[in-house]
Amino acid sequence: MTGGRLQAGRLRAVGVVAGCAAGLLMVVVGCQSVTQGDATVDAADPPVYRASVSASSEESAASSSARESQRQSSSSTKAVHTACDALSSTSVDAVAALNGYVGAYNDNAPDVVAKAVPAIDALNRSADEVAGSISEPLSPELRAALTGWVDAARALATAVAKDAGMDEFNSAVGRLNDSQAAALGLCDAAY
Repeated sequence: MTGGRLQAGRLRAVGVVAGCAAGLLMVVVGCQSVTQGDATVDAADPPVYRASVSASSEESAASSSARESQRQSSSSTKAVHTACDALSSTSVDAVAALNGYVGAYNDNAPDVVAKAVPAIDALNRSADEVAGSISEPLSPELRAALTGWVDAARALATAVAKDAGMDEFNSAVGRLNDSQAAALGLCDAAY
C-alpha cells in the first residue's frame, strides 16, 4: 500500500506541474499576435533627434566654457587684489619710512643713520611682499609694473644703505615714484 500511494502522489505532482506548464503556455500563446505590414522609419524622427543631440551638445559646451571663464575671472580678480593690496599697503610704509630718512638727512639730524635702517627695511619688505604676490593670472602689463616697483624699491634701499650721492639717490627716488604710479594706475584699472 505504501508503494501505491507513493506512486499516486508522484503522478499527481507530475499532473500538477504539467497542468501549470500547459496553463502558462496558453497565456503566452494567447497574448501574442502577429501584426501585418512593413516596418518603416518615420522620416521626420532622425533630423529631430540629430537636432536635439546637437543642441544638447552645444549647450553643454557653452555651459562648460562659461564655467571655465568664470573660474579664470575669479582667479584673476583674486590675484589682482592680492598683488595690488600688497603694493598699496607696503608702499605706504616704505614711503613713510623713506620720508623720515630724507627729513633727517635734510636737517642734518643726529639720527639720520637710525632713520636709514627703517627706510631700508621697509623698502626691502615691500619689495619682498610685492614680489611674492606676483602670479600668473595677472596681466603681463601689471606683472611688469609690479616687478618695476620691486626693482626700484630694492635699488633705493641699496642707495640708502650705501649713502649714495645726491644724483644717484634722487634718480632712485624718481624711479620708485614712477614705478609706484604706474603699478597703482594699473591696479586701479584692474579693480
